[in-house]
Amino acid sequence: MKGNIFCIAAIVLMGAFVPTTTRAQSCAPAAQYVLANGEETDDASGGQSAPVKATFTANPTDAEGYTARYEWRIYETDDTTQMLLHRFEENIEYTFTRSGAFTVRLLATFTKGNDVVTYDSDQEGGSLTLSILESRLEMPNAFSPNNDGSNDTYKAKDTHQSIVSFKATIFDRWGHRLYSWNDVNGEWDGKVNGRVVKDGVYFVNVVAKGADGHVYHIRKDVNVLTGHNESAQTGGSGE
Repeated sequence: MKGNIFCIAAIVLMGAFVPTTTRAQSCAPAAQYVLANGEETDDASGGQSAPVKATFTANPTDAEGYTARYEWRIYETDDTTQMLLHRFEENIEYTFTRSGAFTVRLLATFTKGNDVVTYDSDQEGGSLTLSILESRLEMPNAFSPNNDGSNDTYKAKDTHQSIVSFKATIFDRWGHRLYSWNDVNGEWDGKVNGRVVKDGVYFVNVVAKGADGHVYHIRKDVNVLTGHNESAQTGGSGE
């Protein structure tokens, strides 16, 4: 029966060796993920943008009366020597901040007297996998903070992914710092001291790091165009 291990108890009865079987203890490892966009899911199949916060639970079955020992291993799927985490707890939390394919393996031992039952999620088909995408980051070169509902704020392009650290700073043409934010999903509404700045050319400086180790240094012009009523997000990455 899949997911169960049968342990054999040997009994000497009237000089005869008589085997008996008992239903084995097992686990049903499961995961709950919080994705980079804040969405919560128990199914993170397919590539995901970092960071991904995960909670892994062993979910033991028929373990009453047994002493349980749990061992979690998280490693690169193609290289088991690249261990990200090795922990001995029933349930664990881990945040994935590196790109690549990863396997989450659970080993468990249930002991009661001389009765020892082992579980290995690799052998039972219960290991979990997760793939983290390589990073991508682009900044636009213009926006129109005029409250028309289109392109009213300045922020990273929606195509960004797997950015694990981020800082953006807006300057005027004289080098004065006007605004900064530390979240790749953050934005600037074009205001300083509660008022929208004048149309013209400003500058953004971005320092960020991707889950794949790529470091971004983006410096580019930012055109404030309050007279436009359509999206002015054009231009490339500005790297």
